[in-house]
Amino acid sequence: MELDDDLTLEDALDELSSAEDFLEYFGIPFDAKVVQVNRLHIMQRYHDYLSKSEDALEGQQGNDEALKAVYKTLLERAYTDFVDSDALTEKVFKVFHMHEPQTTFVPVENLLG
Repeated sequence: MELDDDLTLEDALDELSSAEDFLEYFGIPFDAKVVQVNRLHIMQRYHDYLSKSEDALEGQQGNDEALKAVYKTLLERAYTDFVDSDALTEKVFKVFHMHEPQTTFVPVENLLG
């Protein structure tokens, strides 16, 4: 995807629509097969990393170059998670946690009725 070089970082990000667009925009080399299989997982993990970094990102507001560097690092990390692993192992989405053992506490008083 070709973007106008005059766009602000925020405007450029608004124009991106696919995992490939994001990876290309940030200049991150990627294996198309990895992205094809894991695109939603990569983008959700990227979102999760961005959410965890909100405080650090706030201090960079107004500095597009610094923000872009942080965004790139976090996206590269999210992509790499799925190069080195897979969706079942990473368990990005809640559905992957549904069949894990659940712990339930029942007070003794409830058992004695």
